[in-house]
Amino acid sequence: MDKPFSQACENNKQPILQVLQSLLPRATNARVLEVGSGTGQHAVFFAQALSHVTWQTSDLPYNHPGILSWLRDYPGNNLLPPLVLDVSQPQWPAGPFDAIFTANTLHIMAWERVPDLLRGAASVLVEGGLLIIYGPFNYNGQYTSPSNARFDQWLLQQSPDSAIRDFEAVRDTASGLGLAVQQDIAMPANNRILVFHRQSD
Repeated sequence: MDKPFSQACENNKQPILQVLQSLLPRATNARVLEVGSGTGQHAVFFAQALSHVTWQTSDLPYNHPGILSWLRDYPGNNLLPPLVLDVSQPQWPAGPFDAIFTANTLHIMAWERVPDLLRGAASVLVEGGLLIIYGPFNYNGQYTSPSNARFDQWLLQQSPDSAIRDFEAVRDTASGLGLAVQQDIAMPANNRILVFHRQSD
């Protein structure tokens, strides 16, 4: 099959990698779970650049063929085939993981699923492990740019459950689940990377 392709992944992969390189130093030999691997482009690019990291892909079953089409051409042994992961399922893939990465997922899923994602992430992260979330966010109930406002309207047309999420709502929900904000990083094209760390029980 032809590999699925996302221009957004192509555009944002290098800036995201620079952040991942700062968060996942070479000494860690980290296990990273990617939630919502999508096309598989990010997984291949990041695994190749972060050869010290074992990168575990995951997604809903209908995305697995596309992810596998990218993985087939990957020469390394640090990139693992996708696991079936629905964020609402009570049991997540066996951890522990040193980090969890997810890109452009919170605004696509219904808000009710966001706490499920945060809860599941907290359940499989090591103490001090990182949850790294990439995407657009609102602050104080306001869009950060006209382009994000237009994007939010487009999301609504696709699904009434989709929307750019409010940073404060995500932060407060995460805090109640044992995940504390560590960094909030500005990214190109009016996106952010939110970094949470799992607190001790």
